[in-house]
Amino acid sequence: MLVTNDIIKKLPYEDPFLFVDRINMVSDNAIEGCYTFKKEEFFYKGHFKGHPVTPGVILTECCAQIGLVCLGIYLLSTEEGETAGFQVALSGSEMQFMLPVLPLETVTVKSNMLFFRFNKLKCEVKMYNRQAQLVCRGVLSGMIRYTNT
Repeated sequence: MLVTNDIIKKLPYEDPFLFVDRINMVSDNAIEGCYTFKKEEFFYKGHFKGHPVTPGVILTECCAQIGLVCLGIYLLSTEEGETAGFQVALSGSEMQFMLPVLPLETVTVKSNMLFFRFNKLKCEVKMYNRQAQLVCRGVLSGMIRYTNT
């Protein structure tokens, strides 16, 4: 079974497109992790002039990386053990945005599995700011499977 640091190492992302700093908790049904948006993130330049705000698509990506891909890696490791690699693809997203996320904000993503079968994972995700206010929520689904390479 993977520990939280191993899960992050297996992610198919790297700087500047890695939006996972830490996994706080993972189980067969849920995961929780955090990310702090750095002041120098590439997407803040020009979004918006003089008042940078994290784009919704980036918030969705952060939720997907923590709440879908990290959980999927964990679930696959418990089902199939360690293997060389895996493939992942987002197949659906429905998100609602309540509050802006500014540079230097730390967010926490909490995800609960709705189902995982035939390599399709569907989760309910929620993102919270430091004040425990709901930033966004939604349902994400994707395909994730180990490969032989």
